Amino acid sequence: MIGLAAILSLAASSCLSKEPDVPAGPGTAANQDGRDLQPLSVTAPNGGTLVIKKAADPSNICFVPSEDLRTRLGDDAYDVVARGGTEPPFQNAYWNNHAQGIYVDAVDGTPLFTSKEKYDSGTGWPSFWTPISQDSLELVEDLSYGMRRIEVRSKSTGAHLGHVFDDGPAPTGLRYCMNSASLRFIPREDLAQQGFPELAKLFE
Repeated sequence: MIGLAAILSLAASSCLSKEPDVPAGPGTAANQDGRDLQPLSVTAPNGGTLVIKKAADPSNICFVPSEDLRTRLGDDAYDVVARGGTEPPFQNAYWNNHAQGIYVDAVDGTPLFTSKEKYDSGTGWPSFWTPISQDSLELVEDLSYGMRRIEVRSKSTGAHLGHVFDDGPAPTGLRYCMNSASLRFIPREDLAQQGFPELAKLFE
């Protein structure tokens, strides 16, 4: 998993963000080692932009993988969240979930996605065309398995969520392909009770 050594060396209180990265200009399509780094960023429908980073930003990591976390999540989910694993397609909790509600970070409960942006990608994993807020995510270049992919992490916890691809539907053209193990679903009718009355209004 990218940056695992850095994660393990941090205290749980190390959540202060550094100055935001500035997207590279059109003339910086390749890194010093010559590898193509396009796309350099992902743009949201509202104009917000997320820079694709070369490595995870340790200042955004707020948890240290631990036995307590493993016990709470279970071994399989822990492997995904803390070690960057991938759960089997079509054999996970939310790939075929059509209920209305939101999906939060399984570690700390930060809202990440809603059912309004979820769609059937045919991949066997829960897929979304946009998050609730780009600010809740961190994108990191992933060169594992001989491919260049864009890893998606929760900014509040550093948890591995999945990857984002550019083969999604309009209006973004993006597919946030997530692991169910990294998420917890809160049904629409429970949102206010669980502290998200403002998000319940999205379904009115």
